[in-house]
Amino acid sequence: MTSAFELFIARRYLRAHRRERVISVITAISIAGVAAGVMALIIALAVNNGFRNTLQRNLLGAMAHINVMEKEPLNGIENWQALTARVRQAPHVTAAAPALYGQVMLSGPMQNHFAVLKGVNINDELGLTDALKRLKQGSISSLRDANADPPPIILGSRLAEDTGMQLRTPINVITPQGELTPFGIRPGVRKFRVAGLFETGFFEIDDNWAYTSIAAAQKALSLPDVVNQIELKVDDLDRADEIARQVEKLAGPKYTTTTWKERNKQLLSALNMERIVTVITIGLIELVAALNIFITLVMMVMEKYRDIAVLMSMGARHRQVRRIFMMQGVLIGIVGSALGLVVGYGLCYFANRYQWIRLDETVYSLSFVPFEPRWIDGLWVPAAAILVSFLATLYPARNAARIAPAEVLRYE
Repeated sequence: MTSAFELFIARRYLRAHRRERVISVITAISIAGVAAGVMALIIALAVNNGFRNTLQRNLLGAMAHINVMEKEPLNGIENWQALTARVRQAPHVTAAAPALYGQVMLSGPMQNHFAVLKGVNINDELGLTDALKRLKQGSISSLRDANADPPPIILGSRLAEDTGMQLRTPINVITPQGELTPFGIRPGVRKFRVAGLFETGFFEIDDNWAYTSIAAAQKALSLPDVVNQIELKVDDLDRADEIARQVEKLAGPKYTTTTWKERNKQLLSALNMERIVTVITIGLIELVAALNIFITLVMMVMEKYRDIAVLMSMGARHRQVRRIFMMQGVLIGIVGSALGLVVGYGLCYFANRYQWIRLDETVYSLSFVPFEPRWIDGLWVPAAAILVSFLATLYPARNAARIAPAEVLRYE
């Protein structure tokens, strides 16, 4: 007797017979339960992975991996050209760019809107982030003209919609830094010209950010030749914390650093917690499927008492009888897992390609639910399902192997 014999018997027991319809129905339910659990977990993990990757791509497409700034913000970084050149030489740093951030209000024909004005060196910024590479309209070349009057500004696409601004139209930038009057400080008003519209796909950036040159930002914010951050791009995101410590030593005691992980800590923690909760919650489906397998095999052992006794009287060993029922559970797990993988990955593909589930960008920062299944999930998820299915067979298989042929066949 070989394992082929045990597999043959296990498959035969799982087939439907007229007088065993109840067992057959429970077997089908068990397979469906395993398939549903695997499918649901693949889809849920794909959604979690999709949100994480999309948000990370969009965020890091417009934000730096590491930011260098003053420990105690005073007048800004005065020697920013030399500091930028110095930190650019740090190991694993692939790009460095100075930046001047300021809170402003944009006055458009439709309404006013608060915004983050970012002054950049265009050549350095293009090597650091992708936001200015994603123009819907206009050109970035005008940002290189230091003598442009009025100076050019590039708006996020949603910000332009909110304010009613269009390409090549003038816009007033209102800043809290202005002239000192007997009644207090009067807000400053600077006129800019819309040179382009960008769209990163991340609502918070597209609805709140505007780019201009460093010189134009300094003038609008009434500042001397300073910036308030040096932004860095590194070759390994996972080592950003380690690289930031090296950069901090190189920059000097007056400066500190923050990383993309620190700036987005709450978001990343929420996604990690969601992933854990998802695995635990949907894992309960697999436990229900395992219970169905357990019930199926218990009923089958009761139904097949006579058949098991005959097999044992013909020479089948106890371990072979155990394997027959173990193989039944494993077969249910394999078939269910295969169905779940096919349906799960298929639904993820079509849902992502055709954007089945739309979202409110103002709430979720994304226009649709992204599905990005990982190949590694296609290995451990079915493996876990098959393991749970196998564990559910241990007790029924043990009971089947303990049947005494003489007692069962005495009155046959």
